[in-house]
Amino acid sequence: MNRTIQTDKAPPSFSHYSQAVEVPANARMLFVSGQVGAQPDGQIPENAEQQHELAWRNVFAILDAAGMKKTDIVDVFAIVTSQDGIKIFREVRDRLFDGHLACSTIMIAGLASPDWKIEIAVRAAKAD
Repeated sequence: MNRTIQTDKAPPSFSHYSQAVEVPANARMLFVSGQVGAQPDGQIPENAEQQHELAWRNVFAILDAAGMKKTDIVDVFAIVTSQDGIKIFREVRDRLFDGHLACSTIMIAGLASPDWKIEIAVRAAKAD
């Protein structure tokens, strides 16, 4: 079982994420490439919140294909294309995570397509 680490000897989290996550020895690791807000057929909605939800749904689909769940996510790396995207990212992540805590890093930058508003990569670990 992955274990979250929180300490008052470092600054607290700025939103709903863990300062660190410890993965047990011999856990199976999964590294999910950056997922964007595209439907399986490649269609990309213009709405930013829809893109955020789709990106997470794509991450969850890959986890499922590997026999993992969202609670196995230990680290999230997200890129948004605007300052507004940070608020949307946090709201959608918190709603879809149902209280699960993982490490989280977010940055604002351009993405490979000007149509994309979010890209999410995760690392997951599961003790078998």
